[in-house]
Amino acid sequence: MNNVMLCSATIGFVISLVTYGFGVWLHDKTKLDIMNPLLISIALTIVILLACKVDYKSYNDSAKYLSYLLTPATVCLAIPLYKQMALLKKNFRAILIGVLAGCLTSMGSVLVMSKLFRLSHADYVTLLPKSITTAIGMGVSEELGGVVTISVAVIIVTGIIGNVIAVGMSKLLNIKSPIARGLMCGTSAHAIGTAKAMQMGEIEGAMSSLAIVVSGLMTVILASFFAMLG
Repeated sequence: MNNVMLCSATIGFVISLVTYGFGVWLHDKTKLDIMNPLLISIALTIVILLACKVDYKSYNDSAKYLSYLLTPATVCLAIPLYKQMALLKKNFRAILIGVLAGCLTSMGSVLVMSKLFRLSHADYVTLLPKSITTAIGMGVSEELGGVVTISVAVIIVTGIIGNVIAVGMSKLLNIKSPIARGLMCGTSAHAIGTAKAMQMGEIEGAMSSLAIVVSGLMTVILASFFAMLG
């Protein structure tokens, strides 16, 4: 009986770690951006839960402890930023303007698309925090009257897409500045984009880490204004 309870209590934790580990292995093996470890992990987890008929509540109850690592992992992003403090001070104005432009573009595009597809106000504000980190985005969505669970899903999808296309977009738009590439990743794809930025280079990782914080604060300030427009 105790063994069964222990298995139930850890099944989600084990599934999450194994599927993500497989995703990392597959990405390293293929070297393809589309083989994003998180994307592979999500897809495999869904397949396993459906095949084994494990309900979401049971999975979430045993996997939720991984979420506790989100905050310390985010805080650790300050380390590469600290190492590039001189570069940050030198480009402070350009960084602020760049992140502000990214935030306005993100929320502005949600506004335009919501008008175009005639989404309800609740759906609109649910999508507004799509480009900021989950911890902040959940609070923004709840405060504005959005559906928090959908906001989380949208934030994750946005991050994965940003992670997958970051290198390709940099080449397509001929973005060579490591500062610009880092800000692009952090502002548009939060922590998941930052993971790609760190692979691109130390400066990219530091700037992306900064962009997560600044874009989060700017979105909190601007979200109420944009909510009134939808």
